[in-house]
Amino acid sequence: MNMNAVALCAVGAEKTVSNEIRKLNLKVSETAYGRVKFNADLQGLYRALMGLRAADRVLLEVASFEAADFGVLFDGIQDAPWEAYIPPALGIRVAKVRSNRSKLEAETSIQGVVHKAAAERLCKKRKISRLPETAEDAELRVHMEKDKVSALLDLSGEPLFKRGYRTRGGAAPLRETTAAALILHSMWRRKFPLYDPFCGSGTIAIEAAMYAWDIAPGLGRTFAVERLLLGDKKTEALVREEFLEKVDFSRLVRIGGSDSDAAALRAARDNAQRAQALGTRAAMGTIAALGRKDAQGKAHIPFRALAMEDARPGLEGIPGGDDSSKPAGFILTNPPYGRRLGDRDSAEKTYAEMEKLARNFPGWKLGVITEHSGFESFFGRKADSCREISNGAIRSYFFHYEEL
Repeated sequence: MNMNAVALCAVGAEKTVSNEIRKLNLKVSETAYGRVKFNADLQGLYRALMGLRAADRVLLEVASFEAADFGVLFDGIQDAPWEAYIPPALGIRVAKVRSNRSKLEAETSIQGVVHKAAAERLCKKRKISRLPETAEDAELRVHMEKDKVSALLDLSGEPLFKRGYRTRGGAAPLRETTAAALILHSMWRRKFPLYDPFCGSGTIAIEAAMYAWDIAPGLGRTFAVERLLLGDKKTEALVREEFLEKVDFSRLVRIGGSDSDAAALRAARDNAQRAQALGTRAAMGTIAALGRKDAQGKAHIPFRALAMEDARPGLEGIPGGDDSSKPAGFILTNPPYGRRLGDRDSAEKTYAEMEKLARNFPGWKLGVITEHSGFESFFGRKADSCREISNGAIRSYFFHYEEL
C-alpha cells in the first residue's frame, strides 16, 4: 500500500533531498519550504528512514484537508484514522505546528484543537475516558499552507541527524544532515580527494566516509516507527540487509581533516571512536577507517593538528598531490565564525587568510559554509554559486568555487 510521506530538511537542501528520494526509487510528489513530499510503501518508508543523508525527519501524512476555521480543523483531525497507527499503550503529543498564509494563525490554539480532536477519536475507538500518560508519546505535527492542513505522524523519533556517532560537537557544530547535504550538493565523488582544513568535530570527514563506502546513515539507530502499529520487524530487517549488502570497504578513499584547535581534534577523534561502538557491522566498519587503515589497508583518513595556512596536498594526513586530474580535489569546510571564534573581526581575518588555500591547492574545488553573508569580500574571490542553507536554526550560506 502506497502512503504519503514528508521528509523534513534544512531550508536550501530540498533539491538534494528530492534527488536522494528518487535514488531510493521513491516518487517525489511535491517540494516545499524545508520539506519534500513523496509516496512510499512500508518498505520505502524504512528505506527513507535509514538511507536519507540530508533529511532531518520522515513523517507519515495521516490526513490532508482544507480548513479555514477551527471547527473544520477539529472535524478534519477527528476524521483521521489515528487508531490505525497509534497503539493503545501510547499517548499523543502535538510537537510542532507551522502555519503560513492561512486564516488560522495562532499556533498554540491550533496545537490545542489538534490534540483534543485526535485524543477524542482515540478515546472513542479504545472505549476509554483518557489517553495513557507515557514517557514516549506518539508525536504529531501539523503544517498549514494557504489553509491546507497536513496532519503528520513522526516516524523518526530522534531527528535523523543523530546518527549515533557524535556525542561531542564543540561550539556551534555542523549538523550531520547539513554536512551530508553539502557533500551531495558539491557533487564530490569518492575518486577525488576531499579535505577539511577546519574539521572541528570531524562531521564532514565522517559523513564523507559514510557516503564513500555506501554506509546508510540510519543503520546504527532505531526509529519511532518501531513503536507504532505501522512498524514491522521483518520489513525493517529486510531493508537493513539490503543496505548492508551495499557496504564496500575495499574502495580507495582519500579524505583528510585537520584543525589547529586541540579540543576540536579531541572531539573529532572521540566521535570516530564512538562510531566504532555503534551496534551494526556497517557502522562499526565505517569509522574503523578513521584514523587508521581499514581491513584491506587501502584507506587512511586521519584528523591531525595543523594550521590552515600550512596545509598542502600530499602532506601527512592531507590527501591529493599525487595526480594531475581535474579537479585535483575538493575542500569542504565550515570555518570558525561567531560562536566558534568569538568575534566577527577575528572571523573576517580568518576568511582573508583563507586566500592561502587558493595558492596552496591550485585546481581544487572549494565549498564553504558560513553564517557570514559577506564571506566573498574577505576571501577576495567571487563564488561561482551561493545558496542559503540552514544549519539547525542558524541561517547560513554555502559558497561554491569551481576551481581555485
